[in-house]
Amino acid sequence: MSTFWSVWVIVLTLANLALITWVLFANRKVAVDDQAEPENKTTGHVYDGIEEYDNPLPKWWFMLFVATLVFSAGYLVVYPGLGNFKGFGNWTSVGALEASQAKAQERFHETFGKYENMPIEQIAQSPEALKMGSRIFANNCAVCHGADAGGNFGFPNLTDNAWLYGGTPEKILETLYNGRQGMMPPQGPVIGEEGVRNATEYVLSLNGLEHDTAMAAEGQKVFNTVCMACHGMDAKGNQMLGAPNLTDDIWLYGSNREQIQHTIRGGRTNMMPAQKDKLREDKIRLVAAYVYSLSQQEEEKQ
Repeated sequence: MSTFWSVWVIVLTLANLALITWVLFANRKVAVDDQAEPENKTTGHVYDGIEEYDNPLPKWWFMLFVATLVFSAGYLVVYPGLGNFKGFGNWTSVGALEASQAKAQERFHETFGKYENMPIEQIAQSPEALKMGSRIFANNCAVCHGADAGGNFGFPNLTDNAWLYGGTPEKILETLYNGRQGMMPPQGPVIGEEGVRNATEYVLSLNGLEHDTAMAAEGQKVFNTVCMACHGMDAKGNQMLGAPNLTDDIWLYGSNREQIQHTIRGGRTNMMPAQKDKLREDKIRLVAAYVYSLSQQEEEKQ
């Protein structure tokens, strides 16, 4: 705040305080003796025969106003409130925030701190840790992946053990820390509309879905030319690139003919936001353990 505005704020604040004080004391009245000055006993306002007495403020009310003014003056001396004057209490909002954060960090460290250096596999064995991890997941991840982590259109299912970037504890942590940026480039301008339709039939054939055999044969040629680099020669995907497996009947954007054509023609983009700036490390490890435990449950079923 510039000196001018600081002085302006100080003058305005003190002037208002002084004005309020003057108004309070200037209108202070002394109880009127009706016998001595009968003409002063009412304000002269009459409504339906009811007259308003011109009595002073009750003493307790008046003293409450005085106490408020004294408190205001004391507050402005101790705390910042007069322009750039910081007060004699050395209080700052930043200092109060930091003290509150330090207190919270100390309290939460007692609960979460023990998980900072514990292996994810070990955390995943603790029911207490998984309970906390599920709550953190519900508050930060469920909006995209669903309350049951079963995924949504464009957001992967985290319980089916099919991973775009890998499902090891290290890969899950990497995804949570740094996020992921996925992109399927649009192939329509490259392979043309006929190529899109043929490639679609080939993708359908990989999953045993109804398809046109002749078009699928042509689509395989297209796949080998422009798709194999990311999805692999056997179309089973590439976790280094986040390219999905096209043979496992798991679909991120739908499996009907129109949806596959739309994906091939126009491409897809998706983003998993990094959590390292939102969550502390111990909380990220709890979420990682929770997600890892979901995949382990799927493996046990198999």
